[in-house]
Amino acid sequence: MPRPSSSGSGGGAADPRHLPLSSAFHFAVTLNTMQVGHKEAAFQEASGLAADMETEAVMEGGRNDFVHFLPKPVKHPRLVLKRGLAPLTSLWVRWCKSTLEGGLAKRLKPADLRVALLSADGTLMRQWLLTRAYPVKWDVEAFNSQRNEMAIERIELVYARSERSI
Repeated sequence: MPRPSSSGSGGGAADPRHLPLSSAFHFAVTLNTMQVGHKEAAFQEASGLAADMETEAVMEGGRNDFVHFLPKPVKHPRLVLKRGLAPLTSLWVRWCKSTLEGGLAKRLKPADLRVALLSADGTLMRQWLLTRAYPVKWDVEAFNSQRNEMAIERIELVYARSERSI
């Protein structure tokens, strides 16, 4: 029985039983045309990448042996991003201020976002495109004088559609 190469450079197709797993601690969230390496793409935490399709049960008259399940539109939870408190000049802060402090007197400016999962060396491993996103909540976590922790801001966004492209 042949032994697997310890260097992993056998030249053939990768054995699917030994494919590298994606780590979830290197990621970037980009706004519009921002590049993955942009300093403002870094967040401490991101959650809310999901899609849920509800169904409606419909019974057919005279048929008691089964129920039809009709699909309803897909829903997405809010995308929640956390990071250290950013300056007022930040692209994200300016967008949040414009949307949330402007009230409905200003035109809402949805944007497309990319959530990129990166390898340890920065190679793009997975990517999700979130279309027509905009902030709906922007807050700062509680300040606590008893702990020596960084001030964290949290941005919650809604989005119309998600698509995993890689």
